[in-house]
Amino acid sequence: MTSRDAAIARARSSFDQGEFRAMLARRVAVPTESQNPERGAALRQYLDGEIGPAFEAMGFTCRVLEHAKAKAPFLLAERIESPGAPTVLGYGHGDVIRGLDREWHEGLSPWKLTEREGRWYGRGIADNKGQHSINMEAMRHVIATRGKLGFNAKFLVEMGEETGSPGLRELCTEQRGALKADLLIASDGPRLRAERPTVFLGSRGSMNFDLSIEARAGGHHSGNWGGLISNPGIQLAHAIASITSPTGQIRIPEWVPKELPASVRRVLADCEVDGGSDGPQVEPWWGEPGLTPAERVFGWSSFEVLAYKTGNPDTPVNAIPPRAWARCQLRFVVGVDPEHILPALRRHLDRHGFGMVKLETTRETFFSATRIDPDDAWVQWAVASLARTTGKKPAVLPNLGGSLPNDIFTDVLGLRTIWVPHSYAGCSQHAPNEHLPPELLREGLEVMTGLYWDLGSGETPRD
Repeated sequence: MTSRDAAIARARSSFDQGEFRAMLARRVAVPTESQNPERGAALRQYLDGEIGPAFEAMGFTCRVLEHAKAKAPFLLAERIESPGAPTVLGYGHGDVIRGLDREWHEGLSPWKLTEREGRWYGRGIADNKGQHSINMEAMRHVIATRGKLGFNAKFLVEMGEETGSPGLRELCTEQRGALKADLLIASDGPRLRAERPTVFLGSRGSMNFDLSIEARAGGHHSGNWGGLISNPGIQLAHAIASITSPTGQIRIPEWVPKELPASVRRVLADCEVDGGSDGPQVEPWWGEPGLTPAERVFGWSSFEVLAYKTGNPDTPVNAIPPRAWARCQLRFVVGVDPEHILPALRRHLDRHGFGMVKLETTRETFFSATRIDPDDAWVQWAVASLARTTGKKPAVLPNLGGSLPNDIFTDVLGLRTIWVPHSYAGCSQHAPNEHLPPELLREGLEVMTGLYWDLGSGETPRD
């Protein structure tokens, strides 16, 4: 057995003996709801009582960082072994979405790790406590086997990701020197399929905005005024319908890339989108024609209506409503200029006779689109490592279908970004009954142990 195999076997044995589950159960039990203002102490407890001590036990030095724009603290852990060795930045977030305690299945709690029918349930198991815990444990097993990592490691844990990562950009700008590294290796989001190891290289951008029509001060009887005054609900429906075809193809040229790069098409050629038994089925007739499902979600833009309201949906009355409102979203990829998104929409609406539609950005966080080249040497190195560990061909996604603050790492810190997710699309992330199958966590631990071992082998890319 090689030393690499020994490290992976050690990680596997530790998992099978329940060590990982016990550790994860402690972390799930800390109610780190960053959206709940009463959980400030829990956010700090997670860093002081769990993450900091775990890093220090591995020989890392830790310091808690704060920023005036952040509502929660950060932790930076660092282990520098050799000036000439590669330096890798890790990232994770210890905060979670609200627990929604009353909405979980009977006998389940967001704050107690529970096994049921071959799944582990608990808030944060998928997003993101389980994922960064895997990466931390993998480094521990490498150190225990080799006596060292063989590379320099830095790891940033934030506690405000679920509220839009306030202060993260400013902190990274100020701490650019302390966070200097050769690349980012981190874990978040889902695999393409639960059983297929996956690497993604960035994220789609995201912009939310509101469309509304304020026609008049109040409603008017639909019998007396129907056919005489405009109905903003109908007008807004037509305005939204003009944005896409009846099958969801975007009709605003500035919202889509001019082309799909050849390297993106190549890596997506063998990627099949599958949400598992609990997920929805792909509808092949929806979206941009001529693209595969994988190309539509990982290589193209998508427009969605998240909410729509006119009149009183709960108690409809016989009156023409005075107003209509919709919350909309554009997910976009590299090649779409975010500065042009809303001006292009304004021109489109005016051109189609919808000048009465008011357009406003929301206060929600904006995410930029990011993607590194799938042909990058570090990407090829990471894919080879995952394949060696699992005996499977990893899926390479140019970017996550969702959004992350990845542009902070690419643009502010100037890093290549390689994400190795340890979740799957049907995990009920952000919903009640968040869960993961333990075999996925177990394979994730093996994958990361092998990846970190290879980082310290002295055979990494030089550029």
